[in-house]
Amino acid sequence: MIKSIIISGPPAIGKTTIAKGLATEFDLQYISGGDALKELAKEQGFKIQGNDWWDTEEGMDFLNFRQQNFQYDKIVDQKLKEIFQKGGVVITSYTLPWLVDGGIKIWLFGSHQNSAERMKIRDNVNVEQALKIVKKRYAENKSLYKKLYGIDFKDDNTIFDKIIDTSNLSANEVLKIAKSTVRNLL
Repeated sequence: MIKSIIISGPPAIGKTTIAKGLATEFDLQYISGGDALKELAKEQGFKIQGNDWWDTEEGMDFLNFRQQNFQYDKIVDQKLKEIFQKGGVVITSYTLPWLVDGGIKIWLFGSHQNSAERMKIRDNVNVEQALKIVKKRYAENKSLYKKLYGIDFKDDNTIFDKIIDTSNLSANEVLKIAKSTVRNLL
């Protein structure tokens, strides 16, 4: 069985695009940590609509709700750890790279402006609105995971097999680098 792969990085950096591309290339199952959290949000009465629900006011409300109750993140992270250990998956997750050993771990990063430009296209919003959302989500996720696990996204990237700066790269170029990384590490 092929190792599991984790794609991590800040909001709107291209994690899903790269993870799905790797899943297709290496015949792996794609799992979204965000989708698992959305299921828990739905159970709490939040109305989940669209792929980019996290960028909506209600998605941000759930993020604030999670800041007060870490059980949701811990439940999802435990499920993702179990799935990861079985192998044969590509998982997008903010926290999983720090919570498991082994597998292949790739960190995507770029400027907030870069993420806002991606979000503008993806979500059909203006770049100023996208930039505001990206900055808020990044700051709140960083705060949440620092409190929950002591993770510092910006300063603790030594656990990654590959770090890819997505600035000035197309999604296809980032995917090409990620595929090459996985091939070399298999």
